[in-house]
Amino acid sequence: MKQDGPESRTPLAKGPANGLAAGDTPPVTPYAGVAVAVAAISSSAILVRLASSPAAVTATYRLLFTVALMAPFILLFHRRELRQVQARDWLFCFVSGLFLAFHFVSWFESLDLTTVASSTVLATLQPLFAFAGAFLVFGERLALRAIGGGLLAIAGSMVIGWGDLQISGDAFLGDALALLAALLAVGYFMFGQSVRQRLSLMVYTFIVYGMATAVLLIYDVANGYALTAYPTTDWFYFLLMAIGPTLLGHSMLNWSVKWLGVSVISMAVLLEPIGASVLAYIILDEAPHLTQYIGGAIILLGIFVFLYYGRPPGRPSETLGE
Repeated sequence: MKQDGPESRTPLAKGPANGLAAGDTPPVTPYAGVAVAVAAISSSAILVRLASSPAAVTATYRLLFTVALMAPFILLFHRRELRQVQARDWLFCFVSGLFLAFHFVSWFESLDLTTVASSTVLATLQPLFAFAGAFLVFGERLALRAIGGGLLAIAGSMVIGWGDLQISGDAFLGDALALLAALLAVGYFMFGQSVRQRLSLMVYTFIVYGMATAVLLIYDVANGYALTAYPTTDWFYFLLMAIGPTLLGHSMLNWSVKWLGVSVISMAVLLEPIGASVLAYIILDEAPHLTQYIGGAIILLGIFVFLYYGRPPGRPSETLGE
């Protein structure tokens, strides 16, 4: 994470008045790309719930299918860059992949224990963990309004946790796993960001996804999980996870950020819990409880304030759309 002066924070980084990069015109409006991306990543929690396989196996095949789909493009267009990756970058990609693997395991496990609404909204606390890491490692400071937004988001998470504890211990454990997933996502970002300065996005994600897949395969075998004999529908869900949330969702966000900027994309990712909750109601017949509505609204408002006042222009996003 890049260091920044303590009081140099400004509200949203702004580009030209029309919101697009000067001298460049996208083939379609980038807001359409954001809408597609948010819809795609919002489907992730639903697909995980629909699959009958253990959480770790679901994560394994989501990433394995993603790597398989990316491989032809890497071999055709990025083979030279892949050969030139340095040993230190391979190591950092491995550590980043390790964090990503257990981010998915923790988050997928949380979806088995708590509601889609609780799990997805708690995962939006990633930026707070990212700031904590930046403060401890780089000594970064934030404006008071950003800190206030962060405290508001933490209060919202406590409302959700209290409400879910009244429902069951399992639901509360699911909330804890969602928070752990958010923390692990920050490790994925922190170890990967220096490598991203030297590698293209395509090569970096291919390597990290490959490393994470290898870690998950070892984890599955060590825990005695079956790697086959799942219903046909599960294999369909695995493929949809790879194509929708992982490739389409993340690719469209990375494409849109060129014209809209990091701040707009970061705010757009906050729509994921809303989209996921709507889909959960329609597909899973799962309606959030009152405390989840209240706590979720407080968290999203707090994260909005935190991102609005806490990110200097040009800083990369630290929210992992699922």
